[in-house]
Amino acid sequence: MKLKKGDKVVIISGADKGKQGTIIKVLTKTDRVVLEGEGLGKIKKHLKPSQTNPDGGIVEIEKPVHASNVMLLDPKEKTPTKIGYKTVTETVKKKEITKKVRYAKKSGKVLE
Repeated sequence: MKLKKGDKVVIISGADKGKQGTIIKVLTKTDRVVLEGEGLGKIKKHLKPSQTNPDGGIVEIEKPVHASNVMLLDPKEKTPTKIGYKTVTETVKKKEITKKVRYAKKSGKVLE
């Protein structure tokens, strides 16, 4: 999965389409992300009365959103963009080091 914790994303489909938030958790096995932001990916769950919750009631919980429904925000242009990978070589103490880095395809800016 190309998305990581701390990335700023925008929802591109569903009830919250167009809203922006930050990824707080990535679930790689199910290809889902949990977003932080006002009302993003939140649902209302009806709970029956139990010993731990004697009143029951309606609770709002964060529900993971599928990774295909969000796109990374370009750090330069603040618009949705795709993510790519490229290798960058750096010279540190007369040694060349190659790194694989993520970059925004729209602006070409390296993400980290």
